[in-house]
Amino acid sequence: MRGLGFLLFTVMTFCCWGIYGPVLHVGQAKMAGEPGQLSSLRPFICVGVAYFVIAVAVPLIVLRTKGESGNWTVAGFTISFIAGLITAVGALGIILAFKFQGKPVYVMPLVFGLAPIVNTLVAMLMARTFKEASWVFYLAILLVALGAAGVLRFKPKASHADHAVAAKTVDVADDQVEPESAEKTETPETAESEPAVTKPQPKPLWIAIAIGVTALCWGSYGPLLHKGQVRMSGSRLRPLVCVGLAYFVIAVVVPLLLLPTFQESGGFQNVGGVIWSLAAGAAGALGSLGIIYAFNFGGKPIFVMPLIFGFAPVINTFTETLTKGLFGQVSTEFLISLAFVITGAVMVLVFAPRPKRPPKPATPIS
Repeated sequence: MRGLGFLLFTVMTFCCWGIYGPVLHVGQAKMAGEPGQLSSLRPFICVGVAYFVIAVAVPLIVLRTKGESGNWTVAGFTISFIAGLITAVGALGIILAFKFQGKPVYVMPLVFGLAPIVNTLVAMLMARTFKEASWVFYLAILLVALGAAGVLRFKPKASHADHAVAAKTVDVADDQVEPESAEKTETPETAESEPAVTKPQPKPLWIAIAIGVTALCWGSYGPLLHKGQVRMSGSRLRPLVCVGLAYFVIAVVVPLLLLPTFQESGGFQNVGGVIWSLAAGAAGALGSLGIIYAFNFGGKPIFVMPLIFGFAPVINTFTETLTKGLFGQVSTEFLISLAFVITGAVMVLVFAPRPKRPPKPATPIS
């Protein structure tokens, strides 16, 4: 039963992280309250509140009632808090990628593909194992790079509804342009014509920067959190509390201070946006909790993390294509590129060089 427990928590994590992007995207749209617009700070605050409840309040109750092995240390708290700051900045990167009109169907697979590479490289740097890396490991990195380029190149196009809105906008604009040969006549209806509604255009450079920041932050999170756990004598919940506190600072306190000067559409009165954003934060926090309990139930990082980073983008892509009706826009090239990203990410984790174990002391011959 213990072995089955680790598998259940692993599935829980990649399902939660797989739906995080699509759910957050819906929350941003509903929070904005205007077609084509996405709110950023307010959904981020909701994510931070949900993370605080699950990663701070609940663990503190468990520690108070049941206790846990390990202890609080200054070094462990500091390192774990820094890990929390990093992962919160990564979450902000996701929000900004969507704000710049990136779509979850390709933003999240790229993050899940690049983060394991960063995670492994950071771990290799800390353990100084670059010389032990095999050609298979570098081939895996190449697969992720090729897959990432393909995902961006063959990402699903706008849905038919978007094309219809764009076509309608063009028709309105064309109707407002009078031919030179036509006699100019002004009527009350034409004198005060409504302005055409234009949809915000994607900003590829800023989307790429936001994805890169998130991959860098989320990839560095694991090694730092593990180091914080070691400094707390192997405690699982205490480092999570530190992460939750850091998340609260970055995702709740800072945005609340910026709201008066950072003008954006929408507000907390959009209940639907609040609920969806809270759900996204809960999914992210439950995913982090799932990893901890997967380890507690006997799971090893060498196969838990490949399962998570391998299946999370699959769940993400399936959710996005199903809810947005993108099955007709998903090309074979995109699916092949996505498979490259997933396969490469799993191979990076599986074939990452491991520090050599010290030889066992020889048994003295009596």
